[in-house]
Amino acid sequence: MSTSQNWTERNAGFASKHYDPSLRIMPSLKTIVIGCVDPRVDPTDVLGLDPGEVAAIRNVGGRITPDTLDELAMLRAVTQAAGGDIGPGWEFVVLHHTDCGITRLQNKPELLAAYFNVNATHLPDKAVGDPKAAVVGDVAVLRADPRLPGVTVSGLVYDVATGRLETVVAP
Repeated sequence: MSTSQNWTERNAGFASKHYDPSLRIMPSLKTIVIGCVDPRVDPTDVLGLDPGEVAAIRNVGGRITPDTLDELAMLRAVTQAAGGDIGPGWEFVVLHHTDCGITRLQNKPELLAAYFNVNATHLPDKAVGDPKAAVVGDVAVLRADPRLPGVTVSGLVYDVATGRLETVVAP
C-alpha cells in the first residue's frame, strides 16, 4: 500500500469517528504555537491539546524569522477580515526543543544567515546551539513586532529525552 493510500484509509477512520464539524477557524484558546517541524515535537501531543484549541506554525527550529513574522501578520489580517483580531487576549507560544536538527547547521553560516535574513556576523545573536537562549531571543523579537500589538508571548523548551517542558519565558 502506498503512503497516500494509507493516509486516505486513515482519513476515512478519522472522518467516521473523530471529525468534529463544530470546530471553528479561530483557535478556541486564542493561541498560536510556533514550533519546529521535528515529528518528536508535535504541539498537539507535547502540550496535550484537543482539536481546535490552538493554531500551529511549524518551521525549521521553530524559529521566529522574518518570514514567520510576515505569516503571523497575514494571519492577523485574515482574522480581521473575518471580523476579529489577534491582539489582547491572544497568546503566542514559542516552542523550541533539545537535540534540534538546526544545531547541526552551525558550521553553515551562509545557510543560517539566509534563513534568518541577517548578516553572518549576527548569527551568534540567534543562539542556534542553545534552545533556551534561542527562545529568549525569539520571544523578544515577537514582542517587539509592531504588527502584533497586545499579544502575550511565552517561550518553552521541550526535552526530547524526557518528554518534559520547561518554561523559559513566562507569559
